[in-house]
Amino acid sequence: MSESELKIAKKEKKEKKEKKEKKEKKEKKEKKEKKDKKQEDQDNELEDTKPTEKKEKSKKRKADDLEEIEINLDEKTPLSKKEQRLLKKGKITLEELQERKSLDAPAIDEEEEKRKEEEGDKKVHQEKSKIGVWVGNLSYETTKDDLINLLTSKSSHLPDYSAESTQESDLVSIKEKDITRVNIPKKSNKIKGFAYIDFKRQNHVLTAISLSETDLNGRKLLIKDAHSFEGRPEKPKEEVLSKNPPSRILFVGNLSFDTTQELLEEHFRHCGDIVKIRMATFEDTGKCKGFAFLDFRDEEGPTAALKDKSCRKLINRPLRLEFGEDRSARRVIKKPTTEEGESRRERPNGFQAKGTFQPKTGFQPKQQYSGNRGGYQSRDDMAGNNRVKSSVALASAPRQSAAFVEPKGKKVKF
Repeated sequence: MSESELKIAKKEKKEKKEKKEKKEKKEKKEKKEKKDKKQEDQDNELEDTKPTEKKEKSKKRKADDLEEIEINLDEKTPLSKKEQRLLKKGKITLEELQERKSLDAPAIDEEEEKRKEEEGDKKVHQEKSKIGVWVGNLSYETTKDDLINLLTSKSSHLPDYSAESTQESDLVSIKEKDITRVNIPKKSNKIKGFAYIDFKRQNHVLTAISLSETDLNGRKLLIKDAHSFEGRPEKPKEEVLSKNPPSRILFVGNLSFDTTQELLEEHFRHCGDIVKIRMATFEDTGKCKGFAFLDFRDEEGPTAALKDKSCRKLINRPLRLEFGEDRSARRVIKKPTTEEGESRRERPNGFQAKGTFQPKTGFQPKQQYSGNRGGYQSRDDMAGNNRVKSSVALASAPRQSAAFVEPKGKKVKF
C-alpha cells in the first residue's frame, strides 16, 4: 500500500470512531430524557392523590430504588490474592483449596490453644515468689543449668521434705521440681554477676543458704535470703550539701553570659541578707564570665540556697552551687622575727643576720676566683649564693665591635 492509501484508511477509521461516539452520546441523552419524563409523570400523579397515598407511593418508590444486600454469615472467607493467582494459572482447583482450609483451621486453633496454655504456665512459673535466695559473685559463664545442678548435687545427701516429720529449721534436699524460678539478669548478652532463685518451701531456702562459699566456675558463691538486705552500706542520714565546709559565702557557677547582679540578687533574695555580690565579668564587654560569689550576712543564707530546689536554675541553665571560701575567717599565722627586724630563715653555716660571713675555722679569704677574665673578685662583689653579681660580670665582659664583620665562611652552591 502506498502512503496516500494509508492516509485514506486512517481517515476512514477516524470518521467511523467519531460516528460511533456521537451515536453513543445520543443514546445516553435519549435514555436520560425518558427517565426524567417518567419521573415528572410520577410526581404529577403524586400531586393529584391524597397526602396519605402520596406518602405510601413515595415509600414504595424509595423501597424499589434501594437494593437489598444480603449477608450470609455461614459463607467461607474470600480467597486471598495468592490463591486467586494459583487458580488463574491452573495450579490448584477450588475444591483443593476448600479442603486445605478445612484441614488447616482446626490445626491452627489447636496450636494457638497450646501456645496460650504454655504462655500461661510460664507466667505462673515465672511469677516472683516470696520464698527465694539471692546468689552473688557469679562468673560470666554461669548458666541456669549450672545453678540447678549445683543445688541438687550438693544437697542430695540430705533427707527429702515430708510435711509430717520435717520442721521449719531442718535442711532438706533440693530437687529440680522444687525450684520454681531462676532469674539471671543480663546486660548486652552478659550476665550481671548475680541471680535470683525461688523455691516452694522455706526449708529449701535454708539449704541453699548453707551452700554459700561453694565453688562454681572458679568462684565462691555468696548466697543470701532474697529479702535480706544485711551488709548493704547505709545511706547517709544527712544529705551532703557541698564538698566545701560551711561558710557565709555562696559560689554560683554555670551562669549564663546574660546574667546580671540584679538578677542574682532577685534570685537569691529570699534565702537571706546579701551583703555583697562579686560577679566575674569580661573586660571588653562587661558580661558575666559564668560564675559569681554571693556574700551573705551569716551561714544560714548559703545553706538555705543549697537546700532550696528553686535556686538551682536561672535563665534555663542548671546552676552549680557550693560553699565559697570565707577569707575574712581565715587565721593568719605570723612568722617570728629577730631583734634586727628581719624574718628568721635558714642560712648557710657561718652567715649571720646582716650577711656577714664568719666561718668556724677563723680563716677567711678576702678574694675568690670568679672564673671570668677579671680574675679574682673581692667578697663584696659576690652574691649571697657564692656567684658573681650580674653588674660585676658585665663590667668585665669583652665589648663587641659595632663595625661590619667580613664573612670568613665558604659559599656553597647547590
